[in-house]
Amino acid sequence: MNDYIDEIEITISSGNGGNGVTSFRREKFVPFGGPDGGNGGDGGNVLFQGSSNLDSFKDLTQTRFFKAQNGGNGKGSNKNGKKGNDIVIRVPLGTEIKDKENNKTIIDVIENEKKYLALSGGVGGKGNSNFKTSKNQSPRKATNGKPGIKKKLFLNLKTLSDIGIVGFPNVGKSSIINLITNSKAEIGDYAFTTLSPNLGVIKTIENDYLIADIPGIVEGASKGKGLGIKFLKHIERSGNLVIVLNGSCDKKEDLINEFRKLTKEIGLYSTRLLKKIKLIIINKSDLCLFKDELKNFRIDSNINQILFSCKNNKKEEVNFLKENFLF
Repeated sequence: MNDYIDEIEITISSGNGGNGVTSFRREKFVPFGGPDGGNGGDGGNVLFQGSSNLDSFKDLTQTRFFKAQNGGNGKGSNKNGKKGNDIVIRVPLGTEIKDKENNKTIIDVIENEKKYLALSGGVGGKGNSNFKTSKNQSPRKATNGKPGIKKKLFLNLKTLSDIGIVGFPNVGKSSIINLITNSKAEIGDYAFTTLSPNLGVIKTIENDYLIADIPGIVEGASKGKGLGIKFLKHIERSGNLVIVLNGSCDKKEDLINEFRKLTKEIGLYSTRLLKKIKLIIINKSDLCLFKDELKNFRIDSNINQILFSCKNNKKEEVNFLKENFLF
């Protein structure tokens, strides 16, 4: 958990524009040289860039202040100042960037390697050569560059995935993602083994599908119980959802109640997410005390349902599970 940071506050600042300069030509045999003051360079911009190689804001914790370079001042001989270098802040895909002052989302980072402009640098000032007129051949006027802009931002990561795996703690979500994607998610026989979304990829001839194992949701999560909202937000960007239930139960009602509690928490967070549920996996079905009835038992007739056991799996069963994940 120490390395997984999905929320962070930072301050950004674009570069100041350089100042224009007052200067006149000074050449041999040219006693009344005209104005030749150059313009100041524009300040650098602040940009964000999405990266599929990042999964948290850990790299941003060392410095919370990011400033682009100032533009250079103009010089004589009509030499303009150098534009300030931009600063590019790399963040994970799914990063939502909000202005702290008004809490409005200003950038939604969803495309890999795309750069998003957050702040423009200050415009460079004008040198005196810009102010020469027929009435004023030797202007002494030059303008200063515009200052850069400073903003406080709140960065919130909402994992992007094609499919999100959702369930209460310790139902075997991490084991399932390990089997179908060959990822290395941490597993254990205790609640909250997973404290950050684990990602894996199902590869097919046509496409690669990103699968996210969402940390265990608890009853009351929609109201902030446990790490509720912190976990629920990660299913917002999932294309579809897979529900995993604990099949090691005594009666059918246990499965029904577990499904209802889980979908209640999802629905209280966002009713729109309920429409994304495409598959129910009853895991640990080998431990079920009503196995014969379970084969013909349906929790929701509108949602595909399969029985599975991570411990007693065969290659063909894993392949069948993988095929069902792709709906």
